[in-house]
Amino acid sequence: MIFPLGKGPIFPNPDEADENGLLAYGGDLSPERLLTAYSQGIFPWPHGEEWPLLWFSPDPRTVLFPDHYRLGRTLIKMMKKHPFELRFDTAFEQVITSCATTKRKDNPGTWITPEIITAYCHLHQLGYAHSVETWQNNTLVGGLYGISLGAAFFGESMFSACDNASKVAMISLLRHLHQWGFHFIDCQMHSELVARLGAVAWDRTTFLSALKKALEMPTRRGKWQTDPLLT
Repeated sequence: MIFPLGKGPIFPNPDEADENGLLAYGGDLSPERLLTAYSQGIFPWPHGEEWPLLWFSPDPRTVLFPDHYRLGRTLIKMMKKHPFELRFDTAFEQVITSCATTKRKDNPGTWITPEIITAYCHLHQLGYAHSVETWQNNTLVGGLYGISLGAAFFGESMFSACDNASKVAMISLLRHLHQWGFHFIDCQMHSELVARLGAVAWDRTTFLSALKKALEMPTRRGKWQTDPLLT
């Protein structure tokens, strides 16, 4: 059974999700509802105008660990050259818009609707959503964005306008999250990039248990700053 959502930010038990992770439909993208969803291991995933807003809690769940990830020799060599300038939270709307509009060979469409952009920009203004940005010659060439709650970071999407730009953003994020004591990055779904970095698949029970522990930590709310030693 897929549950309809009412006016309040109340969700069914994530264990009630179907085999695809679909749990509920309807509701809105208010900050209160979004933060409630993420704190329970749930996230919105629009599927087109012909569908209502859909909410998912996948099983298994792909996660990365800031204190344990793999880097290939080629990537290590490239990063030592510092080909990009790294920034946090200086162009959030530009990053999420680029994630929505950048064409991908494996996925010609996008789930990042104008409503999603508006909602997550609002969360950014409230200090919960963050962008990790790679720049060249003062031009944004790659990055990612996500939500931070407690010691968990929920990665949403990334884009790259040149080779390795999004990879460097992800690695720089992992380095900073490790220094800040984060427990994991929720990557939601499997991808080739996070698999190469050493991501693992957790069943829902394991993920929700780890999330509960991560949420015991204070949220690093507000505008993030880069550490020059980690970029």
